[in-house]
Amino acid sequence: MAEHDSDREDREPDEKGVPFDEAAAWAAIVAGYGDEPPDPPGAKPFKPVEDLALPAMEEDETEPDSGAAEEKGPAKPLGSSVSFAPGVGPRDYTAPEASEDDFDEDDEGHFVPPEPPPLPSADTTARFAWLGVVGGPILLLLAVLLSWDMTWWLATLGIGGFLGGFVTLVTRMKTDDDEDGDPGRGAVV
Repeated sequence: MAEHDSDREDREPDEKGVPFDEAAAWAAIVAGYGDEPPDPPGAKPFKPVEDLALPAMEEDETEPDSGAAEEKGPAKPLGSSVSFAPGVGPRDYTAPEASEDDFDEDDEGHFVPPEPPPLPSADTTARFAWLGVVGGPILLLLAVLLSWDMTWWLATLGIGGFLGGFVTLVTRMKTDDDEDGDPGRGAVV
């Protein structure tokens, strides 16, 4: 169970005879505020921000003398961020167009899909059904946005148009009852 603060006040310290001096503890905390604790033995100090991209030097390595640094030139960082100019980047790559020279005698050539058949023309009933399904909610949304009075005929037209158009479209859907013997649906056992 969790201890309550009132339970802690009544308890004695773990060591008997040594009272806890809270004022002295706070004075020690305040006196040490801002001081950095010493590094543990064997720990490497942090590198400055300027040298983060340079390779890590072992402890037995020494800094190169100034003559060697002048011969090589200024030390440049190893890692850097890759930045691309606008319009030039990995996502702007386009594959070259395929030509007939790219194919062997085994290849059949570039596949060009046939032109899809035209969409069937909708009859008048389907057009009015779609008008009700799409137009009913739009009419109600306009009435709310333009702060029109929600009269009975406006609500009936919006809700009734949507429901009537939906029911009409669902009842006119084709059923697969006439295609029971279709061999194109997979293996028949």
